Amino acid sequence: MSSKKQVVEALVPGGAATAGPPLGPQLGPLGVNVKAVVDRINELTADFRGMKVPVKVIVDVATKEFDVEVGIPTVSALIAKEAGIEKGSSEPGRVFVGNLSFEQIIRISRIINQKIGLDNLKSVALQVLGTCVSMGVKVDGKDPKEVTREVKEGKYDEYFKEVEVDEGG
Repeated sequence: MSSKKQVVEALVPGGAATAGPPLGPQLGPLGVNVKAVVDRINELTADFRGMKVPVKVIVDVATKEFDVEVGIPTVSALIAKEAGIEKGSSEPGRVFVGNLSFEQIIRISRIINQKIGLDNLKSVALQVLGTCVSMGVKVDGKDPKEVTREVKEGKYDEYFKEVEVDEGG
């Protein structure tokens, strides 16, 4: 006889989920240890403190065992956190509300790539830069459109080399 699994999906504050709504009321009726679930979610989402993080809790109703899958916050949430801003500009392209270093763009790109799993970090970084354009966030003090052009021209290629074994020399 196969056991029945219930899935609870919620958007929780990274590293700060509680047994209150939205989790508690959904998990309680399943008979699972809510505190254990919340503790596990907070452990897994600690890196996303200050952001809303999508989580999925898969509960085996028969055994009361559970699994937690953590989603990745949106690109704009990651940019806002890195730039230390609440939200993007109401007039992107004219009014800039933040500035990121290219290293921060790479860090965000790596996080996003955990979700989409592309082999090409450069294309992920170009997507992140595109979001910077629409949010009014500069990169290294420059308009992100300019940085996008420079990335396409190869100016930042050293950032996209994976850590490779140095052969010879």
